Amino acid sequence: MPVPTRAAREVFGSKTPQAQAYANLLAGPGVERGLIGPAEAQRIWDRHLVNSALVAEFLPGTEAEAFAQARSTRLADLGSGAGLPGIVLAILRPDMAVVLVEPMARRTAFLAECVRELGLRNVEICRARAEELAGKLGADIVTSRAVARLDRLAVLAAGLSRPGGLVLAIKGASARAELERARPVLKRLGVVDAEVVTAGTRLGGLIEQPTTVIRFRTREAPE
Repeated sequence: MPVPTRAAREVFGSKTPQAQAYANLLAGPGVERGLIGPAEAQRIWDRHLVNSALVAEFLPGTEAEAFAQARSTRLADLGSGAGLPGIVLAILRPDMAVVLVEPMARRTAFLAECVRELGLRNVEICRARAEELAGKLGADIVTSRAVARLDRLAVLAAGLSRPGGLVLAIKGASARAELERARPVLKRLGVVDAEVVTAGTRLGGLIEQPTTVIRFRTREAPE
């Protein structure tokens, strides 16, 4: 059973028991079914769960504010795989309606098991390719992690997003170079405010490195 790190307890707070249940699913059935590599089982918390959870810093509003306004924001997790970061963000933000977009049957079966075991009432699983859903979801926010290069990812994310929607793509050390290479595609798509941002700096030495995210907004609807 993966033990939550100090950083994990800091990030998940009162949601740590629910996150622990998810960590157990990833390290158990997730590894057995090939969704997570065997070597990753001992690094589930910081490498995967905390890395994903830190993206919540860029989500609009707070859980309390959203409940007070009685407004549900829709978040689409593109290429959700084992549920990273979609399930993590669903745990942290139960006010948001989270759609896990994943085309592979064995992965959606695992996601369904996670949703059931964790009691996540704000999650919908959509077994489909992102291209098949273009123009149909209208998500306020689109997230992704280890899905595709930015030039390809931006096209897919734009198809899932409402006009002016927020896209948060978790990337690695080469994020800035990837962003520069994708500039022509982003310009053609009408993307605005594309930038590289980092989350988790407040945790200092509790994590090996912050989470790097490419953040942008999709084209606004014509007036």
